[in-house]
Amino acid sequence: MTVIVQQTLPYDPTQQRPLPGIAPTTMEDWLHRDDAFAAQMRHRQHLLETRRDDVLALDPQAHSAAVELLDLVLAQAYPEAADTVLRSDGVSVPIDRENPLDTLCLLAQEDFCILQKQGDEHVLTGAILCFPASWRLSEKFMRPLIDIHEPVDSYDLNIARRVQRLFDGIQVGRPLWRFNALWYDDPELHQPRSASAPREIRDRGTTRYLRSERQTLLRLPETRAVVFSIHTYVVPVEHLPEMENPA
Repeated sequence: MTVIVQQTLPYDPTQQRPLPGIAPTTMEDWLHRDDAFAAQMRHRQHLLETRRDDVLALDPQAHSAAVELLDLVLAQAYPEAADTVLRSDGVSVPIDRENPLDTLCLLAQEDFCILQKQGDEHVLTGAILCFPASWRLSEKFMRPLIDIHEPVDSYDLNIARRVQRLFDGIQVGRPLWRFNALWYDDPELHQPRSASAPREIRDRGTTRYLRSERQTLLRLPETRAVVFSIHTYVVPVEHLPEMENPA
């Protein structure tokens, strides 16, 4: 087990929001880099090298969207990069547009899911997912939104319709964001779990860590794909202020 934690969160996880809990944000605030950057990036590289089939999936139809996403991340986080990125932790990353998700994995702390409209629904056609919070990429790949959220009790048909309308309405240059708050005993970031064996829901009084995902949605201007990004924070309970249980 790899213990990688942050000391603080950049938002208040006690703020209750009704599903889907979405608020506007800006492109300047799209990607985050925090005190766990170097450690998370080392873990991402290890997972990519040892468990690539578990953390990466890309349908051929999504390759152009993945390249567009890579170029957007480069423009936002590494505007001076040419053929190679020099990260803030001193690691050099070659830019490989033939394998855009491999490169993205080593550039940002965020995981990225690419969703493209097929018929009336958005379908997960590509992802680099190193830090799943109790789900498996292999079970969600090439499935529509309603199927992706199938195990979530509160994600009913009404919420599914609202989320699909939300995806349809996402505008270029106007990203959206939300967060969740989950209580875990184990700080390991890579926690895949089958939908057929769901995790026991815990609360603050019985666990050691708060795991919170800062999730964003944005539309790519050229391919029109929607990108769902996930920045994972794990904070020891003793580092948290006194608060009500957000779960």
